[in-house]
Amino acid sequence: MSSTKSPRMSTARSTIAALAATAGLMLAGCGSSSPTSAGASPTDTSCVTDVDSTLGAAGAYIHVTGALGAQPTITAVCDAPTPLSLVTQDIKAGSGATVAAGGVVTAHYVGYGMTSRTVFDSSWSNGKPIQFSLGGVIPGWTQGLPGMKAGGRRVLVIPGALAYGMNPPTSQIAPNETLVFVVDLVSTP
Repeated sequence: MSSTKSPRMSTARSTIAALAATAGLMLAGCGSSSPTSAGASPTDTSCVTDVDSTLGAAGAYIHVTGALGAQPTITAVCDAPTPLSLVTQDIKAGSGATVAAGGVVTAHYVGYGMTSRTVFDSSWSNGKPIQFSLGGVIPGWTQGLPGMKAGGRRVLVIPGALAYGMNPPTSQIAPNETLVFVVDLVSTP
C-alpha cells in the first residue's frame, strides 16, 4: 500500500479546514453588538463607565477630580464618542479678569490624550504656570479660553482637527487625537 495521499483525500481535508476557519471567523464576529472604543473592555481600569453630569457636556468624555490650584486627575469615560466640535465647561468659575480673544494668559494646565488615556503634558510638573498668547496656541485653546475668568478652572475637550490634526508634535499624541485640557487660569492682563 502506498503512503501517498490521494488527491481526493487532500481536497476533502482542505475543504474541512476551510469550513472550520470560516466557522471560527463567523463566531468571532458574534457577540455584543454595542460599540466599544479602542482599548476599552469590561475590565479596563483606565476609564469609567458613568457620565459625570456635574461637568455638563464635557462629562460625556471625562471625569476630573482634584482641587483648584493642584494638578487634577483626568479619567476617560469608556466608549466616549468623538466630539464633533469643541466642548468647554467651567468646573469652577473665576471672579478675576476675563480672557479676551487673542489675549495673553498665565495658566496651569494638564493635557490628556483620549486615545492613550494618559497625561502628555503638565505645567504642574514644571512647578510653575506658563504665560502665552492665545494667538500662538492650538485652535482649541484660541476658541476655548476667551470668556474665562482668572481664578477659575475650565475643561476643554478638543477634537483632533482643533488640536494638532494629523501632525502632532510628539509621539505621545496620536494623529487626529481628541485632547482634553484642564486649565486653571492664574491671570490675564
